[in-house]
Amino acid sequence: MLRATLRGILAHKVRLLLSGVAVVLGVAFVAGSYVFTDTLDRAFTGLTSGAVGDVIVRPGSADESGGGGGPLGAAAVRTVPEDLVTTLAGVPGAARADGRVTTFGTFVVDRQGKLVGGGGPPGIGVSYSSGPAANGTPSATLVSGRFPAASGEIVLDATSAQRSGWLIGDTVPLLTAGAQPRIEATLVGTAEFGGSSLVGASVVMFDARQAQQLFLDGGTGWSTVWVTAAAGTTQDQLLRSVQAVLPEGFRADTGDATSARAATRIDEALSFVTTFLLVFAGVALTVGAFLIVNTFSILVAQRSRELALLRAIGASRRQVARSVLVEAGIVGLVGSALGVGLGVLLAIGIRAVFGRVGLDLGSTPLVLEARTVVVALAVGVLVTVVSAYLPARRAGRVPPVAAMRDDAVLAEGGLRWRVAVGALLLLAGVVGIVGGLLGWGSEPTYVLGVGTFGVLVGTALLSPVLGRPVLGVLGALYRRAFGAVGRMAEQNARRNPRRTGATASALMIGVSLVTLMSVLGASAKASLDKSLAEDIVADYVVSSVVGQGFSAAITDAVEKVPGVDEVVRVRGARVEVAGDREFATGVDPAGVVRVARPDVTAGSLEALRDGDVALSTSQAADLGLRVGDTVTTTFAGAEVEGRVVATYEPDAVLQSDVTLTLGTFDELGVPPTDRTAFVVAQPGTDRPALKKALDATVADLPLVGVADQAEFAAEQRKPIDQLLFIVYALLGLAVVIAVLGIVNTLALSVVERVREIGLLRAVGLSRRQLRTMLRLESVAIAVLGAVLGVVLGLVFAVALQRSLADDGIDVLSVPWLQLVGFVALAAVVGVLAAVWPGRRAARLDVLRAIATE
Repeated sequence: MLRATLRGILAHKVRLLLSGVAVVLGVAFVAGSYVFTDTLDRAFTGLTSGAVGDVIVRPGSADESGGGGGPLGAAAVRTVPEDLVTTLAGVPGAARADGRVTTFGTFVVDRQGKLVGGGGPPGIGVSYSSGPAANGTPSATLVSGRFPAASGEIVLDATSAQRSGWLIGDTVPLLTAGAQPRIEATLVGTAEFGGSSLVGASVVMFDARQAQQLFLDGGTGWSTVWVTAAAGTTQDQLLRSVQAVLPEGFRADTGDATSARAATRIDEALSFVTTFLLVFAGVALTVGAFLIVNTFSILVAQRSRELALLRAIGASRRQVARSVLVEAGIVGLVGSALGVGLGVLLAIGIRAVFGRVGLDLGSTPLVLEARTVVVALAVGVLVTVVSAYLPARRAGRVPPVAAMRDDAVLAEGGLRWRVAVGALLLLAGVVGIVGGLLGWGSEPTYVLGVGTFGVLVGTALLSPVLGRPVLGVLGALYRRAFGAVGRMAEQNARRNPRRTGATASALMIGVSLVTLMSVLGASAKASLDKSLAEDIVADYVVSSVVGQGFSAAITDAVEKVPGVDEVVRVRGARVEVAGDREFATGVDPAGVVRVARPDVTAGSLEALRDGDVALSTSQAADLGLRVGDTVTTTFAGAEVEGRVVATYEPDAVLQSDVTLTLGTFDELGVPPTDRTAFVVAQPGTDRPALKKALDATVADLPLVGVADQAEFAAEQRKPIDQLLFIVYALLGLAVVIAVLGIVNTLALSVVERVREIGLLRAVGLSRRQLRTMLRLESVAIAVLGAVLGVVLGLVFAVALQRSLADDGIDVLSVPWLQLVGFVALAAVVGVLAAVWPGRRAARLDVLRAIATE
């Protein structure tokens, strides 16, 4: 039986090729996802481990979790004094102690006047120190030139130097978040930092004295101190020595612990990437499963006589079924092996895509773990074998007597059980969607997701029945436009409803997800436009083009522009409120109510004073706080106590769950960098002239931009469009697999109908008419899948939008023209999918076709 199985594979290798391609593509996505995320993890591990000393001392309390921003340490206003550095250098087990300045918001401007980096990864400014990083590794390694030795000299990371086009000796413009928003310095060298890829971040190294003057209040002290362990001293031993002399208000951590904590936070922040990619891998494999089921069902039906002969010469039902499963396993194993190789190439492509949005892993080698290979092979083989199980069982039921019949055909069986199971799943899915919308369970979103899956699978099972009205409409159009050829195309599509439904269902899954994302994306943009129009009443918005803080001096300059009546600045920082670490917004309460319309649910935002806190309604509920309760806010060891004075619903201005005053930010030592500035024009001001003056003020500062409300809304929509582009590209793989399914079904049906085609040709059907018939049949399948997909996608999108209404997506927007375009595109896909099967059918010899059994 094994020999017969292997010969069967070789005899039908062309027929199995497309099924193998589905496995290859699905497994490639699984392998590529793991390779990319493992590479990402190694890059960040190398970055964090190279950006810490053996022991790190920074402002903060001993019981504070997280300190001042991880291993790189955001430079707070509070600093470590010079005399403490001297003390730390003399503790037992210390070889040396080096003060360091590290800050975010420093960017290089290239030769074309554009910003280098940003868009996610930070621009980092550091001071030069000859001290090593943890475990004796160099914190920076020169690539060319020398390290800075005086103010006005800088070193760039090698990647940023290459991207900017600056050479050693050039005068490089820099943008900073410090008191001087734009400075110029001479490039004296390039270096590698941390011994690993910077993952898209850029690093500018300054002379230590200049870094203090630029980024630290008063120009003295340090952001952090790295204490280097002497030979034979462990990090834990050195930590105990440091803690013994550490004054109150400062904290110390080992470099390994700090690096591990930072790596954990990064992994948590980026875990969505793995989930995101694996979801699309699952979609691709699900669509591939439909193709595999269809292929083996058709092959088993076509090989009825062959299988009956095997039964007649002594093969048992189990042996026949097992031979089909072994055939599927071999196809799955070979396809999975090829998929792993393609997955590595796919990971390179994913790396390039993420590199374009700032996450640059170009210098990090790809990581192919043994786990990736094992999981990919297991998934591919398992999906293939499980998909072939039902066709294999059907093959085992072929009676031996069928070998004596010339027209032996294995009955497909009725649709009764399929309709019953499909209806049950569809009903259960609808109940799940309704339950998710009504808030059933502790996680209603999961209930909604399970319900959506039930509806999807139920519809796929019911597709032979649900597709009849669509095929009926198309059949009427076909008969009117193409006469007898159109009638035959309709009958061919209706002849085997199970096969037509399964092929259309593969496309239905891809189209339903594309429709879901299209409606959700349009709704998100419409909700954003509504929120901005309702929440912001300022005339202009000054904001960072990379989503990071910018120098307060820029806002100061905007305030002085003639025609400006008021500027309301917004800042941000991660603080601890009642022991819970949250991102906080800093505002002037009196100013913010003049440029925005905050939705206050309790208390008064105007009552916010220094030390007080306003919380989002959900955050207040999570912390168990109400208006009037006392609360403590902490940042980098500094703390203030105040009252909860208001609760509100987050909006376009108060986007975070915590709102403090600018005075509280100053008291806590938060760096004075602005994230947004809202500009109100004086009554009667010439608006075009004011806009031109504001643009001129920031003309040499490409870190920020000035936009009116319409322009600001367009800027906020860009990330949504970028996400949709990535989603469409990934879903395109599932659609490609579905198209291969249509090609495969048509190609196999041509083999199945060789004699019929020969008879049609003999009675006068031309080659052109034959190709038209197959083309119309392909279009019918594709349009059926697209129509079902669009309808399901609309249902899913409406349900998901309603479930997200409280999270900001409160406007339902349906891009009807785009959805009609999906159906039209499916018809075009159907035409293209029929090209190869049609040419193959047209080349059949008429006499040989008629003689085929």
